Amino acid sequence: MSTQPRPREALLGLTPYGSGRPADAALPRHRLSSNESPFAPSPAVVEAAQRAARDAHRYPALVGEPLIELLAARHGRRRDEIAVGSGSVALIEQFVRAYAGPGDEVLMPWRSYEVYPLVIAGAGAQAVTAPLTAAQGVDVDALAARVTPRTRVLLLCNPNNPTGEALGAAALDALIERVPPSVLIVLDEAYREFVTRADVPDGAERYRDRPNVAVLRTFSKAYSLAGLRVGWCAAPPALIDGLRRVAPPFPVSAPALAAAAAALAETELLAQRTAAVVAERERMRRGLGELGLPVGDPQANFVWLPVAAAAADFAAAFLAAGVGVRLFPGEGVRITVGQADDSTAVLRAAAAWCERPQRQRGER
Repeated sequence: MSTQPRPREALLGLTPYGSGRPADAALPRHRLSSNESPFAPSPAVVEAAQRAARDAHRYPALVGEPLIELLAARHGRRRDEIAVGSGSVALIEQFVRAYAGPGDEVLMPWRSYEVYPLVIAGAGAQAVTAPLTAAQGVDVDALAARVTPRTRVLLLCNPNNPTGEALGAAALDALIERVPPSVLIVLDEAYREFVTRADVPDGAERYRDRPNVAVLRTFSKAYSLAGLRVGWCAAPPALIDGLRRVAPPFPVSAPALAAAAAALAETELLAQRTAAVVAERERMRRGLGELGLPVGDPQANFVWLPVAAAAADFAAAFLAAGVGVRLFPGEGVRITVGQADDSTAVLRAAAAWCERPQRQRGER
């Protein structure tokens, strides 16, 4: 018998979420592994956070009311249709915990966001996965075929992380129609601001009248606030009520609330920065494609290279060149879009890797 507390057996086989590099490794010059913004928060955003920090001896708003009010006004929603949390990942965890438990199934495409299996297991539910298409996109038919009477939640990242592929409105509509109304659909749109395909819908707008659809967004990516952890959700009041039943009080700190409010007001700066990221994404996509690498149609702030068995060698070669990328062993690598010098470093490292003989690239 163990003399120490042990987590549940179902959790012992899980791999904790990591940064994709050894904890003791030096930071590379080009940090392109975590899908962070290459731009620092504006001076106005920093000042707003600093002002709020002067009252750090006081608790922040109970559920983030000041930011909820701003988001509701921006998106034409009622305040009881908006929730905020410590990053959208906290809201994902709360939705899964509120709507699924032991004996229930949570459906998701795979490969997708690494946190999904962790929060499902944390709730005591069973993860059910559907494979991606050959083009690394979400397979609507495969997902719909795996819905059972035990399915309680569908987690869907659009654009998908880490592959960057996105479902268009027709495919997404078809999937939602095929999912029973008793199943909560969590549409994770963390990368929405970087979408350029006209057919990819704004889920918060398109599905606002769907009683079983919750749409998540984040301030971590396009708004440059990854270090402050602010996410939000738009959903019918009944779904928000369910989420709040398991949400902790004071989910977002006062400096984070103030910074997010200030960032939300900077619409012109947001447009400029997302346009810059998209331009560099397209430069990387073209350059990697010209090298013969299997890059698809990324719609986020990263590109995905499904280089399979060569992934570890590819990541190691990039790290040696001063470029940190996210390794998914045996599957591929994800490369965050940075600024122009980052893209140049990526393309140089990729060209050098491609010039090596195949037997030296870890390929089989």
